[in-house]
Amino acid sequence: MLRLTWVQPEDLIGHELAQAAQDGRAPSAIAARWRAAGGRQAPPRAGASPQPASRYLRTLAEDLLDELADLPSALADREPTDLARIRALCPDWPADHGTVTRPAALEAAWLGRAVGCLLGKPVEKLPLDAVRRLARATGNWPLTTYFTARGVPEDLLAEHPWNRRSAATSLAENIDGMPEDDDLEYPLLNLLLLRRHGRGFTTPDVARLWLDELPAGRTFTAERLAYRNLLTGIEPPHTARHRNPFREWIGALIRADVHGWTNPGAPAAAAVQAHRDATLTHTANGVYAAMFTAAVIATAATGTHDVHTCLRTGLSVVPPRSRLAQAVTHAVELAARTPDFDDVADELQAHHSGTHWVHAVPNTALIAAALTHADGDFAGSVTRAVSGGWDSDSSGATAGSVAALLAGSPAALPARWTAPLKNRLASSVADFDGTGFDTLAQLTHLEASRP
Repeated sequence: MLRLTWVQPEDLIGHELAQAAQDGRAPSAIAARWRAAGGRQAPPRAGASPQPASRYLRTLAEDLLDELADLPSALADREPTDLARIRALCPDWPADHGTVTRPAALEAAWLGRAVGCLLGKPVEKLPLDAVRRLARATGNWPLTTYFTARGVPEDLLAEHPWNRRSAATSLAENIDGMPEDDDLEYPLLNLLLLRRHGRGFTTPDVARLWLDELPAGRTFTAERLAYRNLLTGIEPPHTARHRNPFREWIGALIRADVHGWTNPGAPAAAAVQAHRDATLTHTANGVYAAMFTAAVIATAATGTHDVHTCLRTGLSVVPPRSRLAQAVTHAVELAARTPDFDDVADELQAHHSGTHWVHAVPNTALIAAALTHADGDFAGSVTRAVSGGWDSDSSGATAGSVAALLAGSPAALPARWTAPLKNRLASSVADFDGTGFDTLAQLTHLEASRP
């Protein structure tokens, strides 16, 4: 039987129960009904449980998903999704001044995003202890280069195998250009979005672009469920809410870079664009993560601010009493006072121990901690983000984008990181397969320069 990941009701219900507990609903009675019927917990790392549920359990899961959606949230007032309400809660909403970003800085940003993603790909999903053991087995801890299987004991690889989708293209011995990955596909889609619709794009424009250009099988978590919802006739923004327990996960964050790259010096405008994009698939903290990232990048794109100013600006577009704002603030303070980043990562892992490895809150906190601890240095930021675990390729990609912008040019990025990319990106989006990062920078610069 075909087991589709991230869509089966009997797998979604466990994630929705966790989401309900996190966002201030009271799911205990519904959770008890699910357990009493023989329902399983959510798969801890994969997108589907090993065996399908009975027809009865699947139907019950669908009913319970709808009941959970109707529960009131105690956090609703301090974690809205509506843009006007978000702005009303942000007393330091930033002013936009605008500037021009050089193509060289944008090429660095594209390269930095690819490097961070590529470094994290082989160890995505693995627990932090496994990441450390695999790297130490080859003398690569703290991380100084890409992961390799050469020299790793067979029993360790059997216990903690590399990410199945990435092992053939993302280890030091087999990297041959930048392989396809959703952390690069979504920036390409958003570049295409701006080329077709300009800065005034709408959330339905994002939806139509996906249906035209994004293969359904290349979507995951919240994006896959929003895509499914579109195909069943549900319109945005309800696409983000209907039976979508992943709406506060990391998917909107990884789509945010282009909004920042094309709004240098305009963090508020970048955040507003990111909000229109994110609300197709996400709510509350999932949206804030995208807005935060876009504002950080828009500030970094000026070339005139340090990483700490960029992070403070990012927080200014996030409701200060939200879980995301509190997590980022904690992570920045922790990183600033802790000499060893392994200790930072351990504390973050403990602090967010009940949260899924793809959730936006811990991953955004990790990105902020890595950038803070490395003081914005490119290699330091990327390696720290990946060495913190969780969604390692996504957090590495965003940290790499920010730090590379701060570096300012491809020449400022160490060749040991960029040379294996061979200025070539694999993609399923439109005509981008094989495109060079220099070409992508020129295309992005055109959109950044458009009124």
